[in-house]
Amino acid sequence: MAENQQENGETESAGAAAPVKMNVLAQFVRDLSFENILAQKGSQGEVQPDVQVQVNLDAKKRSADHQYEVVMKLKIESKSKGTDTTLFILEMDYAGVFHVENVPEEQLHPFLLIECPRMLFPFARRIVSDITRDGGFPPLNLEMIDFVQLYRNEIARRQKQQAATGGGEQKLDA
Repeated sequence: MAENQQENGETESAGAAAPVKMNVLAQFVRDLSFENILAQKGSQGEVQPDVQVQVNLDAKKRSADHQYEVVMKLKIESKSKGTDTTLFILEMDYAGVFHVENVPEEQLHPFLLIECPRMLFPFARRIVSDITRDGGFPPLNLEMIDFVQLYRNEIARRQKQQAATGGGEQKLDA
């Protein structure tokens, strides 16, 4: 009887979906700009920075099977709280090439825009810290980004925009 249960267990697991496979094949800085405006214009006394971070994500299929490129675009602007004078602007496009298999089609878009950026974020965070430090400022350690909430906000924004324009159902492209 134990053999029969084992056979049934193997049959059931063989019928289940294959596990998701994701590998980071490459990651790289596609574009980077750092403007130290404070150094260019000079400083007048004590400066208290107010840092604003904007994050945009993009994903696209590559020509090779199961390969996708995901780009995290960061725009970080630091202004002085008292004078609203810009201290620095950092813009970076950080990309990763991923091999992704066994993700159902309807789940691929959120997977690419949530899970892949989670893999890239620690590396992008380190670059931002190093660039701001090397640019003459205290190292900027970005707080963790909730990519699930970022994705939900973008879906809601697109649905609102679609309703405002009166368009039909629109598919989100990955």
